[in-house]
Amino acid sequence: MTERPKEKRSAPRGAGRPGKKDRPDTGPARSERSGGERIAKRLARAGIASRREAESIIAAGRVSVNGTVLNSPALNVFAEDRIELDGKLIPAIERTRLFLFHKPPGVVTTNRDPQGRKTVFDVLPDTIPRVLTIGRLDINTEGLLLLTNDGGLARVLELPSTGWLRRYRVRVHGRVRQSELDALKDGIAVDGVFYGSVEAVLDREQGSNAWLTVGLREGKNREIKNILGKLGLEVGRLIRLSYGPFQLGDLPAGSVRELKGRTLRDQLGERLIDQAGADFDAPLIPREIESNSQTVQSTEPESRKPEAGRDKVISSSSFKGRKKPEQKKAPEPPRSRSSNVWMAPGARPKRQKGPEMSGKPEGQRGTAGKPASAGSRKPKSAPRSARGAKNADRRR
Repeated sequence: MTERPKEKRSAPRGAGRPGKKDRPDTGPARSERSGGERIAKRLARAGIASRREAESIIAAGRVSVNGTVLNSPALNVFAEDRIELDGKLIPAIERTRLFLFHKPPGVVTTNRDPQGRKTVFDVLPDTIPRVLTIGRLDINTEGLLLLTNDGGLARVLELPSTGWLRRYRVRVHGRVRQSELDALKDGIAVDGVFYGSVEAVLDREQGSNAWLTVGLREGKNREIKNILGKLGLEVGRLIRLSYGPFQLGDLPAGSVRELKGRTLRDQLGERLIDQAGADFDAPLIPREIESNSQTVQSTEPESRKPEAGRDKVISSSSFKGRKKPEQKKAPEPPRSRSSNVWMAPGARPKRQKGPEMSGKPEGQRGTAGKPASAGSRKPKSAPRSARGAKNADRRR
């Protein structure tokens, strides 16, 4: 009898996969421990970085779990695992928090700038916990910037699928008609990039400039400047007024305000909370921070802080070549004077009273410091008669 050829048995599932041997042994078998969460998500919830950035950090070999360095984000971690970043234990998971920040112009939305420019984290108060930015604003763009300590929430709110409208106030240079702005609702292509529906309203015109209100939902890089540039407009100022349900309001430039937990839950809704994995039941790490209803002032230079009362704060750089103005003193009470006009001692020469003045009645002399009235004056005949007598003697 002919022997049947032996059938090749397939290798067990997962055998021979690259990197399997490199996975760390972090205690009991992972298959026996159900649940947990991905290491990238755990780092994001701790406010270390977003999930995408966390994966890059893990690939760089900066993260270790229970003493074993990771080289792949394909790992679930649990509450009892010891996770370290650069040899330091990562912070505990804190309650999900959201902050409204009025970004001033001239600062970059990044953690570190290779050009050495000032970042938004350089001007934030020290009492603010470690936070991430939700989206970005250009260096010259100002207005509302959302900050959160939950990387999962930051990732969800950045997605265009969230459908949140972002409204801006724009000052442009050039002429534009409302009909041209209405055509942007159908989208527009600029240099091979298609931009979705844009809501734009012409508010008012001032000479060759105009103010617009623009609303968009995608938030691509330099979207507003590229779209308006296609219409022949040059953007001079760009202010973000709102991000979804969150409004800039009267928040001063360079200041931060935290939303209350209940308000944040209502604004997000259950769907976004589930997608982000937000945790509103975790403990709140005690920090020296203002109340949720109050504004936390940043360390922005004094020239950008709002006026306090009637005293306007001015930076020292605006006094180049000039003396610093002195504070106004309280006016002194009026003093009793002997005359209506005050003059410094010695400013007016003293005149001796002649015999004619001393013998005049009271009504023919002026008051102190004032000349006599025109009707009471008499011609000065005495000096003229004296000169005539001298001339007569010379003739003789």
